[in-house]
Amino acid sequence: MSQEHQVLNEKKYNKLIIALSVVIPVVVAVLFGVKIPNVEPLSFLPPIYASTNALTALILVLAFMAIQRKKVKLHRQLMTTAIVLSTLFLVMYVAYHMTSDSTKFGGEGFLKYFYYFILITHIILSIVVIPFVLITFVRGITNNIEKHKKIARITFPLWLYVAITGVVVYIMISPYYV
Repeated sequence: MSQEHQVLNEKKYNKLIIALSVVIPVVVAVLFGVKIPNVEPLSFLPPIYASTNALTALILVLAFMAIQRKKVKLHRQLMTTAIVLSTLFLVMYVAYHMTSDSTKFGGEGFLKYFYYFILITHIILSIVVIPFVLITFVRGITNNIEKHKKIARITFPLWLYVAITGVVVYIMISPYYV
């Protein structure tokens, strides 16, 4: 595929990437504040979506290993799976918060500061990583491999951090769930 064709393929996705990068965090923020009345809280979801984050982290590492071994098809399948899992996480996370009150962290001292540091960086980077994931994915599917590799070097550690810290946040707050 020519360089010009790759650029045209990418450009057709750019508006969608920009829209999703703005719409997803805004919709999540709005829905986070919406409480569905008279609905049983979905209190079973936090361990499931934390497990989804753990599985995403594992799949990201496996996808990295696959591409290091030049197993492009496996890499592509694993990355698609990671995107699906991250989407499922987001749906479950929003559903839980629409039916349940937020849980307050009860730890004190250093542990409290550590928890909030992890939580805040997790939240900020979960927003930041959205366009990176989408751009990296588009560059992969449009076969713009050099640009894909370049941005993947940023996307991979960001996404892995978000997936792992999602699990850490869950583990740290789980004793305080009602």
